[in-house]
Amino acid sequence: MNLSVVIPVYNSERTIGSLVERLQVCLAGQAAEVVLVNDGSADRSEAICQQLADRYSTVQFISLRRNYGEFNAVLCGLTHARGHYVVIIDDDFQNPPESILTLLATAETGHYDVVYSRYDQKQHHWFRNLGSWLVNKLTTYSIGKPPDLYLSSFKLIGREVVDEIIRYRGPYPYIDGLIFRVTRNVGSVTVPHNARVEGRSSYTVRKLIGLFINVFVGYSLWPIRLFTVFGAVLFGLGLLSGVVLLVGWLSSTFSSPGWVIVLWAIVTGLGVQLLFLGVLGEYLGKLFMAYSGLPAYVEKKATR
Repeated sequence: MNLSVVIPVYNSERTIGSLVERLQVCLAGQAAEVVLVNDGSADRSEAICQQLADRYSTVQFISLRRNYGEFNAVLCGLTHARGHYVVIIDDDFQNPPESILTLLATAETGHYDVVYSRYDQKQHHWFRNLGSWLVNKLTTYSIGKPPDLYLSSFKLIGREVVDEIIRYRGPYPYIDGLIFRVTRNVGSVTVPHNARVEGRSSYTVRKLIGLFINVFVGYSLWPIRLFTVFGAVLFGLGLLSGVVLLVGWLSSTFSSPGWVIVLWAIVTGLGVQLLFLGVLGEYLGKLFMAYSGLPAYVEKKATR
């Protein structure tokens, strides 16, 4: 098996059948398989995926108990994929299936562990483009991503990196973060990007905030180190200002109402405490959930 194509499926009853059929055509010359992971769809996606698995011997189908999220579904697909290379592609036809061969050729020619797609002109909604830009800026500092690399969802991952990614056992997988924990041998290639064929993106403010928190807290120590430095600076400024106030009071150079100083100290101290407690709470919460045995996904059934 040279190539596996992992597709996280969510409410895609109108597109997933056409996508799999098109993959059968464009990958006909490859020793390839398709891995469908139904992420708790509310429509007929599960039934259609089952029909596709029954029709094609090269299609695996896994259905999850509920909606766990795209990264969790992708992790499930990677766990079941058997190919030497694994491509992750969405189910909305914004990435032409034929571009899979472009990713594969780039990986084989450049001997890359991972190949990301990039686009001359993205067809996403402006809100998703804004969210992607913010996430890419954040990941440049949090996971050591090259500044000019776009972390697209359409990518190819080599077998050795996949084997390391699927060792992750926590409930909060972030595939790109796991990739950069394993390798820096990453390339990119320009491919077409089309408008959505059906439906609308499920990319919401809530999901964007959740992704930010996950990347910010779960895949780097620099936030807590940043706040540690911030706290040290505040402590130093507070100590210095206290000395200045004491010297001013002793020399009668200036004076301030006592209630102003007390109020300033209470509000500033409370804000700093809440800030640090919030960051510490996020870390402790992630550790608790990771060690509580909560899985990244639960399979309902699997067809091979």
